[in-house]
Amino acid sequence: MKFIGIISDTHGVFSKEFEEFFAPVDEIWHAGDFGGGEDFPYEMSQFKPLVGVCGNCDSALIRLEYPPVQLFNCEGAKVLMTHIGGHPGKYPINVMAMLDAHKPDIFVCGHSHILRVEYDRKFKTLFINPGAAGLQGWQLERTALRLKIEDGKASDMEVFRLPR
Repeated sequence: MKFIGIISDTHGVFSKEFEEFFAPVDEIWHAGDFGGGEDFPYEMSQFKPLVGVCGNCDSALIRLEYPPVQLFNCEGAKVLMTHIGGHPGKYPINVMAMLDAHKPDIFVCGHSHILRVEYDRKFKTLFINPGAAGLQGWQLERTALRLKIEDGKASDMEVFRLPR
């Protein structure tokens, strides 16, 4: 069993409240737009092991360290992560192709700054967008998620909400 924290669109902000929420997790997945300069992802990775993708606002140096797409296994679950992913029923063509080709159990994306979690019946995947944890953008609250993954299944998902 692994306890996972999921975050996106930090835009250089990883405040104490998010550290406290993620304190019990084993690793953090970041769905892009780290922001905050080239050292920001490194600083986050000193707190917890970090798996991430670059976002459209990330620098060239961050893009060298974090690819635009990650495909990996976690406790028997196949995970696909990218920054700009749309949502069920409104995926970009390249995302539909990746979902069809890789058939992930869990699909994680960011970019929209909108917290959204749902099971996509068409692609048989758990769609996760953790919303935005940073201060940039129009969202009224800052959000993140954590969940457990065991035997290929996600469970015990918790939402963290912080007023902007």
